[in-house]
Amino acid sequence: MVEDDEGPRAARRPRRHRVVTYLVTLFLLVNLNFFLPRALPGDPIESMFLAGSPTFVNDDEKRAELTRYYELDGSLVEQYGRYVGSLVRGDLGVSIRQNSRVSDLVAARLPWTVLLVMTSLTFASALGLVLGVHSAWRRGGVVDRRLFAFLLAVSNFPIYLLASFGLLIFSVKLGWVPLSGGRTPFLSASGPLDQVLDIAHHLVAPALVMAIPFLVHQYLVMRASMVSELGSDYLLIGRAKGLSDRRLKYRYVARNALLPVVTLQALQLRIAVGTGVFVEEVFAYPGLGRLVAEAVAGRDYPVMQGVFLLLSFVVLTANLLVDLAYKRLDPRTTA
Repeated sequence: MVEDDEGPRAARRPRRHRVVTYLVTLFLLVNLNFFLPRALPGDPIESMFLAGSPTFVNDDEKRAELTRYYELDGSLVEQYGRYVGSLVRGDLGVSIRQNSRVSDLVAARLPWTVLLVMTSLTFASALGLVLGVHSAWRRGGVVDRRLFAFLLAVSNFPIYLLASFGLLIFSVKLGWVPLSGGRTPFLSASGPLDQVLDIAHHLVAPALVMAIPFLVHQYLVMRASMVSELGSDYLLIGRAKGLSDRRLKYRYVARNALLPVVTLQALQLRIAVGTGVFVEEVFAYPGLGRLVAEAVAGRDYPVMQGVFLLLSFVVLTANLLVDLAYKRLDPRTTA
C-alpha cells in the first residue's frame, strides 16, 4: 500500500518543483526588470533635455515638474513600490519619450517582431534540419565537407555585419528589397493581397539575414546528433529487416536525433530577441527590437520595463514548451 501511495506522490514532486522554479524565476526577473534600467548612466529627464537636442530646456523648475509628473522624484524603494503596484493592476505605465501608454506601443510593435522571429526561425529550422540530416547521412562526401566548411565560416560573421551586407547588396546594389520599414506608406488603400505581398517584400531580407546564424547552429547540432545515432543497434536491425533508407533516415534516426535540436530551438528563441535588435535597427524594421533601442537611447524606463517583462515571459514559456516537447519526444524523460 505504501508503494501505491509513493508512485503518485513521486510523480507530483517534479511538477511542484517546476512550479516553484518558475515562480522564483519570475520574481527575480521582475526585480531585474526594475533595477537594470536604472543602473544605466543618466535618467529619462536628463536624456530628454540634453544640450543641443531639439527638446533642450534650460529650466530647472520645468525639469523638476516633469520629474514629479513621471514619478521619478521618490526614492528607489518608493519607485519600486509604485512599479509593483502598477504590475498588479496590469498597468505598464506611460512612455516618457513618446507620451503614450506602453501597452499601446508594445501592442503596435509586437506583431512585427513575432512575424520576423517566427519567419526566420521557421526558415532556419526547415532548412537547417534537412541539411543536417542529409549531410550526416552522406558524411565524409564532397557535399558534406563543402557544406560544413561554408556554414561554419558563415557562422563566424557578426549578425550586424551580415545585416549590413544584406542591405548593401540586395537593397542598395540590386534593388530587390526595400531599404527600410515594414510596409510601404500610404498603401492601406490597396487590396488585402497587395498589402500582404508588400509586407512579405519588406520582410524577406531581414528574416533571411536573421535566420542565417540559427540555420548554421541547427545544421551543426542536427548533423552531430545524427552522426552519433548512425551506429546504433536499431539502425542495423532495421537494415536487416529490409527497411528503406528513407524510412530509416526520417522515421528513426532523425526523430531520435531531434532532442538536442529542440533544446537549441528554445535557446534560439531567446537569442532572437537580442539578434532582432541589430537586424531591426539596420533595416529600420518597426518591431520591439527597434523600440527597445530607442528606449535605451532615451532612458525610457517604462518602455524598457514593459518590453523586457514581455520578453521574460516569452523565455519562460519557451522553457515550458521544451519540457513538454522533451516528454513527447522521449517518454523516458521525467515529467
